[in-house]
Amino acid sequence: MANVQKRPNGKWRARYRDLDGKEHARHFERKLDAQRWLDEVTASMVTGQYVDPRAGRVTFEKYAEKWEGSLIASEAGERITDNALRLHLVPALGARSMAAIRRNDIQVLFKHLSDQLGPGSVRNVYDVLVRVMTAAVDDKVIASSPCRRITLPSMPDEEVTPPTVEQVEAMARVMPPYIRAAIVTLAGSGLRIGELLGLKVSDVDFKAGTIRVERQRLQSGKIGPPKTAKSRRTVPVGEVVTDALLAHLAARPSKEWLFTMEEGEPLNYRRWKTEWNGARKALQAAENGAAEREGRKAVGRKAVELPHMVTHDLRHFYASALIVGGASVKQVQLVLGHASAVITLRIYAHLWPGEEDRTRAVMDAVLGGLRTGCGQVGGMTRETAGQNA
Repeated sequence: MANVQKRPNGKWRARYRDLDGKEHARHFERKLDAQRWLDEVTASMVTGQYVDPRAGRVTFEKYAEKWEGSLIASEAGERITDNALRLHLVPALGARSMAAIRRNDIQVLFKHLSDQLGPGSVRNVYDVLVRVMTAAVDDKVIASSPCRRITLPSMPDEEVTPPTVEQVEAMARVMPPYIRAAIVTLAGSGLRIGELLGLKVSDVDFKAGTIRVERQRLQSGKIGPPKTAKSRRTVPVGEVVTDALLAHLAARPSKEWLFTMEEGEPLNYRRWKTEWNGARKALQAAENGAAEREGRKAVGRKAVELPHMVTHDLRHFYASALIVGGASVKQVQLVLGHASAVITLRIYAHLWPGEEDRTRAVMDAVLGGLRTGCGQVGGMTRETAGQNA
């Protein structure tokens, strides 16, 4: 029910009841303005676009907390969402009412975050905010999302640079003996670190030379399914890997998990990261020590800062070795467990050899008649460039 009535003070009151039966009213100087507002509200209710003006008073923190509690996501997705809300969005927007947040507020926030975080991290935070605001629109808390035409930092188009054989070997040498075989396995199979930590002894077929990926260990320590459907796969491995694993099991027998900590528990992310960072520091310390000793001999060599290797670089090492060896895009995709060949090409296209030489050969064949002293430049030919090539 909606109506417009004149009040004793001369103003016009427009009233209506929303879909829940609650009454809303506004006062206007002119009857025309009151009727126009009432018509707009009625139209929004008929078209399903009506938003209760009081709904937008809820604070961002309260709504985001309720929204986050209703999510169904992977552990990695939950971690990204929680970090974005807890560390960035709630501190900046938490006390604001949802209806009061404007597009410029969002732009200012992400300009500030761009000075603190990398482009990828900024986009992760923005994606979470977009999802919160989209849910608020769907829940009729706000009429429209303020996340429109927001300028974000561009993602750097950096090419993958795989580590060298020497760098991989050096990393394996300084790793503690109980997980040294893990370096060899990662470099020789291209497994993700979560997939390696989720391996059981039964997943390795020593006779056939394969490793079956059926699960991954999450950062919480729990076991979950592989990253994607294509990540569930059988990876062929060479004797270097199987020999390293046999030696590993001979020194540390296990009936279930392939890699365990010194206490006997399954190797987890935290321990792996601690050991990896310790190994990197040991290599840098060795480099600094060598430079200092040579400096005393008047050689004058300065210490070199070693590349900041991360575990995922061993996966790049494996992929680059396959590509150099002549593997096709499809084969690299299958053994890496990429969801599609598009992902494989986006990451590793620059590593496939021969494209520049092929380009030169094709253009030399097409333009051969333009060589100095070879034929008349002005002469016409009926052959197309493709036919000539």
